[in-house]
Amino acid sequence: MTLKTIFRASLAGSILAFAASGALAQDAVKACLITKTDTNPFFVKMKEGAEAKAAELGVELKSYAGQVDGDNEAQVAAIEACMTDGAKGILITASDTAAIVDSVKAARDQGILVIALDTPLDPIDAADATFATDNFAAGELIGKWAAATMGAEAANAKIALLDLAISQPSVDVLRDQGFLQGFGVDLGDASKWGDETDPRVVGHEVTAGNEEGGLKAMEALLAKDPDINLVYTINEPAAAGAYEALKAVGKEGSTLIVSVDGGCPGVANVKDGIIGATSQQYPLQMASLGIEAIAAYAKDGTKPAPTEGKDFFDTGVTLVTDKPVDGVESVDTAKGTELCWG
Repeated sequence: MTLKTIFRASLAGSILAFAASGALAQDAVKACLITKTDTNPFFVKMKEGAEAKAAELGVELKSYAGQVDGDNEAQVAAIEACMTDGAKGILITASDTAAIVDSVKAARDQGILVIALDTPLDPIDAADATFATDNFAAGELIGKWAAATMGAEAANAKIALLDLAISQPSVDVLRDQGFLQGFGVDLGDASKWGDETDPRVVGHEVTAGNEEGGLKAMEALLAKDPDINLVYTINEPAAAGAYEALKAVGKEGSTLIVSVDGGCPGVANVKDGIIGATSQQYPLQMASLGIEAIAAYAKDGTKPAPTEGKDFFDTGVTLVTDKPVDGVESVDTAKGTELCWG
């Protein structure tokens, strides 16, 4: 029996006991979901998962989001609203992993269970638990795939890295540094990007995780070195923007793009050859498990345990590509489409 199965069984037992007592029906547990935005398909699917599980368990859920990725003030206000409202648990994907810590501490001091989804806080133990993709492993998968795909030409790579935001460390850094390690680039300080000395790294630009940002970032890096032939992107909307910039200068067919997320539009872009490979993560499962954890905590104070050997609960990642390589496990876009979101 896997750790995930044991965790689910434990939560299920607590939840059933709680429901049987009649307390759930008489005084619904209140929970909050706070995401970076409410427009990114990743967070839309996360909200769907939370709402479905909350409805199933009789949890009263309120959802909040920033106006844009990086809107820490809106997330601080959301935590304060949840505290005032008597929430028993908060699920949060933090826009600023360090700046939000004081607000999270205030909520925890009030007895609220705080679970970070997808994005670990800085430090990670500022939250009671973290349910997330192993984002370093997600980056490493696409790095290894890119290196194997390029073969001997990997030694001559010109790498553009399209990141999320300036804030470090973050999930952004984990994916970026995982990719570089997977590709065979020596890391400087793995808790930040931009200090690499490998001449193959052309540079880093931020994208805000959207298509427009990806286009502008790619244009800036192409101006720096028009011979870029490998592009890492923080997510698939940024990859779509990068592709448009490459297409505008006739380099879309000679430049390899890799990404992370595994949303349905991104998987479709892999199928169409726009993206070579993407690491798929599972936001619905993160949120669903989070609501289960809040219900269990409301019953008897049970807090979720991390995956063995890690400091967070690993919700899994799968490489999606139609061009598999030896030594890197993957699924094709048909399977990726079955598992995708958005």
